[in-house]
Amino acid sequence: MSRNFYILAATLLFFALVSGAMSLAPSSFQPGLPANGSLWRTVALFLLLFGLAAALVGVMSHLFEQVDRRSEEARLAARRRRRGPGH
Repeated sequence: MSRNFYILAATLLFFALVSGAMSLAPSSFQPGLPANGSLWRTVALFLLLFGLAAALVGVMSHLFEQVDRRSEEARLAARRRRRGPGH
């Protein structure tokens, strides 16, 4: 599941870079699009923040999946030790 958050974060960060580049482009390159540079910078900032939040959720999700997997392995190993070598 964390892979989905990584993909979402990468997509949002890519669009943040595109929006940041659009704020630097002159308005003649943007026919029909908002020419206000501060609007593009604001959109880029929000996309950047959402992308970083998605990356954080992905990292935390991966961390908790790893902890869950290791605790399950430890539980099974303890169970095998309790049963003894005869079983």
